Amino acid sequence: MSKQTVPMATPMLMPTYNRFPLTLVKGKGSWVWDETGGKYLDFTAGIATCNLGHAPDQVKAKLELQLDQLWHCSNLYHIPPQEELAEMLVKNSFGDQVFFCNSGAEANEAAIKLARRYAQVVKGTNACEIVTFSQSFHGRTLATLAATGQEKIQQGFAPLAEGFRYLPYNDKDALELLVTDKTCAVLLELVQGEGGVIPADYDWVQQLAAICKQNGILLMIDEIQTGIGRTGTLFAYEQYGLEPDVISLAKGLGSGIPIGAIIANQKAAQAFSPGSHGSTFGGNPFSTTAGLATITHIIEQGIVKQAAELGAYLEEKLHGLKQQFPEIKEIRGKGLLQGIVVEGNAMDYVTKARERQQLLLLVAGPDVIRVLPPLTTSEAEIDQFIAAMEKVFAS
Repeated sequence: MSKQTVPMATPMLMPTYNRFPLTLVKGKGSWVWDETGGKYLDFTAGIATCNLGHAPDQVKAKLELQLDQLWHCSNLYHIPPQEELAEMLVKNSFGDQVFFCNSGAEANEAAIKLARRYAQVVKGTNACEIVTFSQSFHGRTLATLAATGQEKIQQGFAPLAEGFRYLPYNDKDALELLVTDKTCAVLLELVQGEGGVIPADYDWVQQLAAICKQNGILLMIDEIQTGIGRTGTLFAYEQYGLEPDVISLAKGLGSGIPIGAIIANQKAAQAFSPGSHGSTFGGNPFSTTAGLATITHIIEQGIVKQAAELGAYLEEKLHGLKQQFPEIKEIRGKGLLQGIVVEGNAMDYVTKARERQQLLLLVAGPDVIRVLPPLTTSEAEIDQFIAAMEKVFAS
């Protein structure tokens, strides 16, 4: 085990992150290395971003070619990899059209704007309200933090943007309050990631979707953490038999190169017209090359099926871990997005895993350890993770 050094805080950086005392300088597959040569098993995947592992060769090769051709030209011109990526996403989803941006927050901003413009321009109503849910997380811009159903995210940023209403998650009775004459859309995660790795109840989602359809309001799924194979299907909505109107994507779409997107059906997409929305960097040649290489490899190499099998294996092993240690209260999640609900402070376990077992994990709230291996991890690496966690809990 390498000796860990504690990096000094950089006074020029705003203190917006509680950084781990670790400096990572290299990554490959499921592994990362610090500046001393210490090697760590990374079951964070850049917060569900490095779905093909660190520095995947297939994406790297395409990016190296693009670096010699064109980095940026703006959306005033046609961009071939952007158009190819949009075609790939449409072909493999419910949708008809795609808008590209730079991040998950921007993708949810685009979804919010699309929903309001659909209600007001296409339908000719004054509806502008979007329903979200308690413990949700949709981003940190002024609009997306207002959409987020967590007070701790919103603290200090009043007045919040208007037009959002929160209902309890997985509460069937509360669905009676879903629609008012102001409601234009619903935005939800099918597994709440930051909110505690909480999957949506199947029957609850079916009832919610039916209400949206009956009332002509858009059903928008935040797939930023759950999309691109993370939960065992290319998109989580597939496991619920849904036909959403809009989904938002980011994280795993670009293998770590910043990219975001929304996919919409034609009904919703018609709300956008030239000049109604845009992005200087969104969909640039470099980021969409990364996205195209990532999604092409995932689909052509059967990575989603592999992720589903590995997710089942991981879940089985986690339930075995729970049987050994009473401080583990619950295992919940889907695919390779799993949460270990513990007694006490989850960060204590994450710290022990890093310091004593050279294993990197995250939390999802005060009492949930979040487990996010790459989709390309192996059963052997999952076994190594479980062995390390046995030592963490035994200590």
